[in-house]
Amino acid sequence: MNAAPADQIRLLDVQDLDVRLTQLAHRRAHLPEHAEIRAAESELTQLRALLVAARTEESDTVREQTKAEQDVDQVRQRAARDQQRLDSGLVTNPKDLSGLQSEIASLARRQDALENVVLEIMERQETAQARVTEFTARVEDSEHNAEDATKRRDAATAEIDAEADTVRADRARLAATIPADLLKLYDKLREQQGGVGAARLRQRRCEGCRLELNITELNEVRAAPADAVVRCENCRRILVRATESGL
Repeated sequence: MNAAPADQIRLLDVQDLDVRLTQLAHRRAHLPEHAEIRAAESELTQLRALLVAARTEESDTVREQTKAEQDVDQVRQRAARDQQRLDSGLVTNPKDLSGLQSEIASLARRQDALENVVLEIMERQETAQARVTEFTARVEDSEHNAEDATKRRDAATAEIDAEADTVRADRARLAATIPADLLKLYDKLREQQGGVGAARLRQRRCEGCRLELNITELNEVRAAPADAVVRCENCRRILVRATESGL
C-alpha cells in the first residue's frame, strides 16, 4: 500500500485523537463518584431495611401498649365495682365477704402486674422510637451523600462528554483528509492492537511496541519508497517515518 508521507503523518494525529478518546472513556468509567454512589446505595439499602424494622417494632409496641392499658382498665373497673360492693355493706355473709376481699386483693396484684407490663412496653416503645429517629436521620444523610455524589458524577461526565464530542469532531475532520484505504487499514489494526494502529518510528524504535528495529529491518525501511506504507515487524502496526526516525 502506498500513501503520501503527509497523509501518514496525519494518521499519527488521528491516532493521538483516538488515544485521547480512549483516555476520556476510561476516565468516565472510573470516576471516583461511581464508587461513592455504589457505596451510598448499598448503605441506603441496609439503613432503609433497619428503618422499616424499627418502624414495625414501634407500631407493634403501640398496639401492645394499647392492649395492655385496656387490660389494666378492665381490672381496675372490676376492682372498683368489687370495692363498691364491699363498701356498700350489702355483702354480709362472711364467706361471700371473704371471697370478695380475696378477689379485690387478687385484682390489685393483677393490676400491678399489668401496669408493670405497660411500663416494660413503654420502655421498648421509647427504644423503638429512638431507633426510628436515628435511622431516619442516617437515611436522610446517606440520601444527601448519594445525591451529592450523583451531581458531581453528572457534572464530571458532562464535562468529559463535551470534550469527547469535540475530539470526535476533530477526528472526523482529520480522518476525511486521509485516503480511505489507509484509514481502513489503520482502523483494523487499531482494533487488533489494543487501540493503537499507527506508531512513529523514533530513533530506530517503534513507539507502538517500544522495540528497537534490528539492522535488517532498518535497512528495509530505509530502502522503502517515501510513500510506501511500512509495518513494524514486531507488532505489525503502521510504522510512520519522520525526521526523528534515525534512518
